[in-house]
Amino acid sequence: MPMTQSHAVKPLATEPKSAPSLLWVVCLCAGWCNTCSDYRATFEAVARQWPAIRFEWVDIEDEAEVTGDVDVETFPTLLVADASGTRFLGPLLPQAGVLTRLISNLQAGASGLAPGVDPQGQALFERVRASRN
Repeated sequence: MPMTQSHAVKPLATEPKSAPSLLWVVCLCAGWCNTCSDYRATFEAVARQWPAIRFEWVDIEDEAEVTGDVDVETFPTLLVADASGTRFLGPLLPQAGVLTRLISNLQAGASGLAPGVDPQGQALFERVRASRN
């Protein structure tokens, strides 16, 4: 499924966009980054495997108002969060297996991956969520 800037990877059929318990996986990339360009198809393919999760692609330069002061140094950088907290914020190897394993571990409640208090990550999540609703 083609994805354009500022749009969800896929529409959600079963949950409203603003469902507070919904897990979001947000990829922070840049249009000029070849790694990001290559990773986008992988990200979309993984998104199709997880229909109950909201996947978003955010270009940090085109959507600077959304990313705010978050300093992305390594691409791709991933944010995984829900209303209860930031689950993950950091660079991720651009491989389907790595992303799938991260999501599986988060859904299984793996130790060390529970929601936490990360003010910067949670603020970023709230801006992304607000921009998509």
